[in-house]
Amino acid sequence: MGTRFLKYFFEPKSVAVFGASEKEFSMGGQVIRNLQDSQFPGQLYAVNIKGYDEVFGVRCFNNAEALAEYQVPDLAIICSPPEAIPDLVGRLGHLNVKAALVLSGGLSRVPSANPAHTLKDEMLTAARESGIRIMGPECLGILVPGRKLNASYSSRNVKAGKVAYIGQSGMLGNAMIDWANGQGIGFSHVVTLGDSVDVMLPDVIDYINRYSHAQAIILHLESISDARHLMTAIREASRNKLVLAIKSGRMISSEYAPEIITPGLKNRDDIYTAALNRAGVVRVNNVEELFDALESLSRIKPVTGDRLAIVSNGMGPSILAADKLMMSGGKLARLSEDTLTQLSENMPVQVSGTNPVNIGGDATPDRYVEVLNILANAPEVDAVVVLHAPTRLAPSWESAHAVIDNRGRFRKSILTCWMGMEEAGPARHEFNLAGVPTYVSPEHAVQAFMHMVNYRRSQSLLQEAPPSIPHETPYDVRRSARKMVVRAREEGRAALTHQESTQILKAYNIPVAPTWYAKDESEAEEITRNNLGDQALAVKIVHETSCQPFVYRKHPHKLSAGLLQDITTPEQMGQAVQRLKEKVEEKFPESDIYEYCIQPMQRGKHSMLLNLGVTRDPVFGPVILFGIGGYKENVMADRHIALPPLNMTLAFELIQRSHAYRLIKEHSDHPAEDIEAISEVLVKLSQMAADIPDLKGLEINPLIINRDEMLVVDVKIDLGEPAYHAIMPYPEELRETVTLKTGRKVEVRPIRGEDAPALVQFHSQLSEQSIRFRYFHNKSELTKRDLATLTMINYDRQMAFIAEEVLDDDSREILGVVRIWTDPDNIRTEFSVLIRDDLQGEGLGALLMRKMIKYSKSVGTLEMIGKILVENHPMRGLMRHLGFACHYNTDEQVIDAVMPLNEPQNEWQRHRLESTSGV
Repeated sequence: MGTRFLKYFFEPKSVAVFGASEKEFSMGGQVIRNLQDSQFPGQLYAVNIKGYDEVFGVRCFNNAEALAEYQVPDLAIICSPPEAIPDLVGRLGHLNVKAALVLSGGLSRVPSANPAHTLKDEMLTAARESGIRIMGPECLGILVPGRKLNASYSSRNVKAGKVAYIGQSGMLGNAMIDWANGQGIGFSHVVTLGDSVDVMLPDVIDYINRYSHAQAIILHLESISDARHLMTAIREASRNKLVLAIKSGRMISSEYAPEIITPGLKNRDDIYTAALNRAGVVRVNNVEELFDALESLSRIKPVTGDRLAIVSNGMGPSILAADKLMMSGGKLARLSEDTLTQLSENMPVQVSGTNPVNIGGDATPDRYVEVLNILANAPEVDAVVVLHAPTRLAPSWESAHAVIDNRGRFRKSILTCWMGMEEAGPARHEFNLAGVPTYVSPEHAVQAFMHMVNYRRSQSLLQEAPPSIPHETPYDVRRSARKMVVRAREEGRAALTHQESTQILKAYNIPVAPTWYAKDESEAEEITRNNLGDQALAVKIVHETSCQPFVYRKHPHKLSAGLLQDITTPEQMGQAVQRLKEKVEEKFPESDIYEYCIQPMQRGKHSMLLNLGVTRDPVFGPVILFGIGGYKENVMADRHIALPPLNMTLAFELIQRSHAYRLIKEHSDHPAEDIEAISEVLVKLSQMAADIPDLKGLEINPLIINRDEMLVVDVKIDLGEPAYHAIMPYPEELRETVTLKTGRKVEVRPIRGEDAPALVQFHSQLSEQSIRFRYFHNKSELTKRDLATLTMINYDRQMAFIAEEVLDDDSREILGVVRIWTDPDNIRTEFSVLIRDDLQGEGLGALLMRKMIKYSKSVGTLEMIGKILVENHPMRGLMRHLGFACHYNTDEQVIDAVMPLNEPQNEWQRHRLESTSGV
């Protein structure tokens, strides 16, 4: 449903609380008291069928209709009994109330008059029919301190801050509020959705990302139903704000969170980790880490690297901190000679000449300040963790105040840990009051630093321009593989044979071991006579049951009963085929035998066996797998995952996380080449998952790598209904070849991350005027962040088409680019178009614009708009030629070029088109 009417939840000018009374435990009464305590500046009303004149001094009406005659509120807060809520929601919607916050619980448990539906179902139906937006039921509510809004039954109000908390648990939200108040930390928003049926987590993320000044977002995730919407929202948010997430329900299932099975995975929680990593979100593992993360986000300066200095008045605590740093993937800063000299010259006693820096058990407050001043201003240090254990010579309170009073001298972030309770407690309280980050243990302080480092690393990875695929498979060749799958589906089969599976791999240029197929013993014997060389042969029986991927034996170290090896004569082959046939007929009498697969044994070359594949998760869709493989290996022990689509950089990152990567680095004669080859296979599996939506599962086990070659020995593919990807894959179907006025042939296609180098070259060929017309200022070069933003786009909400020409040496160059940015509700999209100066006049600009207009219409966008500098007369002429209406924007002093694309479907869409704020 997007951000429609969400403004009325977060910025209401009038609020009505339904079910409010002055009874001691009235939820509605508590909400009114909270709104009063937060000094809500708008109109406040109560509604109760018992006909009170007022509730806590607030005027009370006996029903929604009576209130509407006086004023229709922006926001209705519902604390009524469950059975009354569906009807009330429908009435409110018809009275033109835009938003309802349902705090009452029990709508999933209280029986409805219709046994086929719950009260929650009926409430949602009423909301959809009447047009009102619903947040809840069973949520804590909403707090927006900057708007003086506490629309919740929380026991506390909150300070204004720069961190937004969005969660699904009201109780965890309450705990966050209580903890933050104790630490003196504030929020920009606190939103708990409870069992929300309409306004979902991604909707709120989109709203806060677009309309809030929050610098960071903390997410609490319980269950996800729309993975693509979530991934789109958090990927966009993480480009602008630091996003952290905690996920509950890692290991257990219940009636509220039933177990979901993903073939080939022991624990689906790994998918959430992969998804959050891919979106640039930092994951925290428990509530304790979450609190520490909130402390970090609120008080630590952004870190520029992962080099940490540790200062302590004793080695024991600093070693604990150093251990935690190493285990978390951080680095101890290597102190320069200049820094070490300053430490030795300025200290009245000898300090340790290494990092961690031990300033002695007799360290005075002044000594703390001098050491921190040196380290926090050293160029080789990115942050400092300072530890303190109380002694008579180093009292906690005095040392803390010395750090607080001198914190303006420290250029880098300082994270404090004053250990203990009786003496250290008041010191930590002073740090909290001063806004200095403080933690109860060395490990917590280091973990807080690593949250910031991990965020920086994830953003850096997402901004890394991926290298091109070394041997890209043409799209028309890949479509032939799709036809094979369609044929199998038409025949009613749920899996492909080994022969069909290898043909699909070959279509993607994935190397397959030499393989022959026989239908019976005589064919197998003949194949053996014709192909038996120095290597012995192996034969595997392929039957209906054996074609399923991710089916593992209880004892993987034992050789599969469906495989026989070391065959050296035709007679042995015939006997082997007969034995395999008898075993299958005994164990799988209902399973059809398809073929016998014969291959030369791959021995004597110091081979490494790997396992690669594609599985399908019911929520996130296709998932790419990688790790150690082999018939006799427990492949689940080294299974790592990533969400497609993959490029070469993301594929390498997936490999790098595995134990297999360390073995390749240690044992391969040419590890870089092997890792690149494996990365290419992973990218092609990712392409396959996008090209063949019926692909349910694919397992390559093993993929053999030795000193001579890389070969797939065995592969299994099963089929299912078309899958929905959590991240929209590259839209190959939008490619086309066109001819310009001059006869020049160019390919127009969507942009992708691999186009970054070509985009840099394109930018270098533009005149200063063309750059200024496009960016509204001079931009001599594109930064790494620019390139990531311009090429690694989210195809759900953005699109960019490039026109490129193939040169005589088969290299490609970009001639022009058109792009759009669409709002989360698909109401309005803003375009830009840029053509190389020497090509202006060939009609390329009009061609690219027409393609983008056609695309935007096809995805249902209502309006296209562009901002044009007044002096850009060629662009103004092109817009008029294409049918755009152009008018002068007095506020921005530019020309707005506007084209309607599709008709609005409801009043809200019409309102959005007429409004400039967009809410």
